[in-house]
Parts: sequence; structure tokens; C-alpha cells
Amino acid sequence: MKNKRLTYTVEEAQKKLENYCAYQDRCHKEVEKKLYEMQMITEAKELILLHLIGHNYLNEERFSKSFARGKFRIKKWGKRRIIRELKSKDISEYNIKKGLQEIDSDEYLETLKEIALKKSDSISEKNMFKKSQKITNFLLYRGFENDLIYQVVREIIEFKK
Repeated sequence: MKNKRLTYTVEEAQKKLENYCAYQDRCHKEVEKKLYEMQMITEAKELILLHLIGHNYLNEERFSKSFARGKFRIKKWGKRRIIRELKSKDISEYNIKKGLQEIDSDEYLETLKEIALKKSDSISEKNMFKKSQKITNFLLYRGFENDLIYQVVREIIEFKK
């Protein structure tokens, strides 16, 4: 069992959070949660947050860009899901838009087609309507846009006929 320290000095907490932010881009909400877990008082929280922002450990635009890139390329999420997740982290509309600009539209469409084809091949349903519905629901869950999904699913079903 790991012992949890109950108190930190401002310097100790600041150093710990510098390492936390240097390891991976973080949003303000994650850092504030960490400060809360460390049971820091309000004045210390503000001081540490100002230090992290001032020394570029904490940058929400950079966070939203790397988050969008990573979730798209690694987890193959669509823009709607990325937007929803960024909003849950209290990221501003401006930074969400900046993050989504990191996704190349051609690569986005290719990824959508690739995922749809892979899903289509994994579904053994013979009824084409039910099959297209399953593919559509899967892609909606992944966060892709309705119009793109319908276009791609239509292409796949036409191709498979």
C-alpha cells in the first residue's frame, strides 16, 4: 500500500505539478483536480497555476491540439467525440477549433472509410439494411458526423452488392 502525503509546501507541490505537466500536456481542469487531491489552499493553488502558465507548463491551446491529434490518430475518434471530450474538460470554443485544425480532412475521410470497411467485414449480418445500421451506429459512437457516415456507408453497401 502506497503512503499518501497529507501536506506539501508550495515549492514541493509546484515541482510535483511541473513534472506532472511535463510528462504529458494537461488542461487546467486536470491540474486543478490534482491540486485538490493534494489538499492545497486556494492561495497556493492560484500561485502554482500562475507559475505553471507563466513558465509554459500549462497551455490549453497546446493541450487541445495534442489531444485532438492523439485521439484521432491513435484511438480513431471522430470530431464530434473529440469536441465532446474537450468540452467535458472545460476547454474554450476557440481552443477546440484550434485543436480540430490539427486533423487533416483527407486523412479524416480515409480513416472513416477504413474503420467502416473494417467494421463491415466483421459483421456477419446478411440483411444489408441491418448491416448498414450496425456500421452507422458504430461510427456514430466513434464520433463521426452523420452526413459523412451516411455517404461512406452508402458507398460500402453499393460496393458490396
